[in-house]
Amino acid sequence: MITAHLPSGYVLGRLWPAAPLVLPAALIGGILPDFDMIWFYLIDDRAFHHHHYWVHVPAFWAMIAAIVLPLVTFFARRYLPTATAFFAALLLHICLDTIAGNIMWHWPFTTQFTHLVTIPARWDNWMLNFIPHWVFALELVIWALAALLFLRRP
Repeated sequence: MITAHLPSGYVLGRLWPAAPLVLPAALIGGILPDFDMIWFYLIDDRAFHHHHYWVHVPAFWAMIAAIVLPLVTFFARRYLPTATAFFAALLLHICLDTIAGNIMWHWPFTTQFTHLVTIPARWDNWMLNFIPHWVFALELVIWALAALLFLRRP
């Protein structure tokens, strides 16, 4: 996915049962893994694809959730739906990236990457390969759903 992470977080947050701060938590969770782009461009000089960083490894977030969710349950139960929406949006981000991008779903057992669709490289610019592919149409559907929910908000 290129552009649909924020709108997918919005859709998830809007469809999640109402609770304090659910929408902001879903929006942040929906884009948080891509904050690694700062490191990717400014520090790492694009040495590795940003999906190789720990923030795109599902097991990393599962370990964080395994620590955070019980703590929230014990100390701030009213925020449990918010924390759960945050982690659900993170998972949604990684699932959407799995469609055409490589994700280490099997880590720590292997560092093998998994993706569902290979977009053929016909042009030098990767964006020109991506835009006419059906995967980009899926992004447009997510944007349309987010726009519909935004326009129908109370």
